[in-house]
Amino acid sequence: MIILSIETSCDETAVAIVRFSKNKAEVLSNIVSSQVKAHSKYGGVVPSLASRMHLKNMAPVLRRAFKNAKISKKKIDYIAVTNGPGLIPALMIGVNAAKSLSYTLNRPLVGVNHLEGHIYANWLKQNLEVELPIGSSTSKFCLWKPEFPILCLIVSGGHTQIILMKKDLNYKIIGETVDDAAGEAFDKIAKLLELGYPGGPLIEKMAKKGNRNKFKFTRPMINSKNYNFSFSGLKTAVLYEMRSQQNFPPDKACLERKPNGGVWGVRKNIEVSLDDQYKQDISASFQQAVIDVLISKTIRAAKQYKVKNIILGGGVSVNKELQKQLREAKNKEIPNTKYQTLNNKLSTDNALMIAIAAYYNIINNKNIKDWRSVKADANLKISTLS
Repeated sequence: MIILSIETSCDETAVAIVRFSKNKAEVLSNIVSSQVKAHSKYGGVVPSLASRMHLKNMAPVLRRAFKNAKISKKKIDYIAVTNGPGLIPALMIGVNAAKSLSYTLNRPLVGVNHLEGHIYANWLKQNLEVELPIGSSTSKFCLWKPEFPILCLIVSGGHTQIILMKKDLNYKIIGETVDDAAGEAFDKIAKLLELGYPGGPLIEKMAKKGNRNKFKFTRPMINSKNYNFSFSGLKTAVLYEMRSQQNFPPDKACLERKPNGGVWGVRKNIEVSLDDQYKQDISASFQQAVIDVLISKTIRAAKQYKVKNIILGGGVSVNKELQKQLREAKNKEIPNTKYQTLNNKLSTDNALMIAIAAYYNIINNKNIKDWRSVKADANLKISTLS
């Protein structure tokens, strides 16, 4: 079975071609075209720009994927595409491309939830290169045979959720953010500190040289009886700390970015000067607050539901400190539960994870549709897949 998959939920134009056989996956091609540089000057992803760049990149990425795979389009058995959640202008480019291929090749189309892709990225077991060089040999991987139940912590720019799986394709959301997602909070704090975009890797880099105990930031909802998250209060706590510094404008609304990269108060025309050590300490203290909440909720949920495995997914899951501290907490609190480490190159958005999720949908006879039936849905819920 050969699956061609497409992912365009945000700012990555990605295509993968994968051959599945007897619990093995042979990655014939895996291309990711990033738009980070284009969006960085705006401090975040601009949906209309993302859509235009997906439209520009889709055909070249598809051609490159087939060139790397060294197969003809007729060899494809299924088309898979992310149909939500995500930015609707971006999703529509990928969905329409997949529908065109499905119609042209007369192949079934599988709509895949983006979060389901992040979960099933964990099923690929072996080191992986993000992009196979043209002319290289293919890469073969084993597919994970896990013990259920599994607890999935999904941490990305748009989502923070704890999902319970009792079997393949069976999901129950037991906790999610009520406001900002963890990745969104990282981006906003990085913007306040004038670090750039995307914020997660930049905060993590600064945090390595900072004192995580310097500032006692709030841990929102850490003691709540449910497993939901809230990070907007933490973001506000960081802002208040920065306001307390001498010469920092008291009114957030008066802040604007200067051409040279500094920050100034429009009404007061006050320069803000934050030294590197201060930024490093803020970064470390903020990062630790986020990690404390994520780990506390995850470990408590793992105990309650007596899970066999804990897995991570989403762009924020590449954070090494989060991985390290989760492993340490798991070993201390629930040593008999396994913690599966995800290859960092599969944590960020890619089409390979969509192909893996599609494969499990196909072998379980789910979500296999005619091209007319698949539509982009910016608010697609993973719970609807149960």
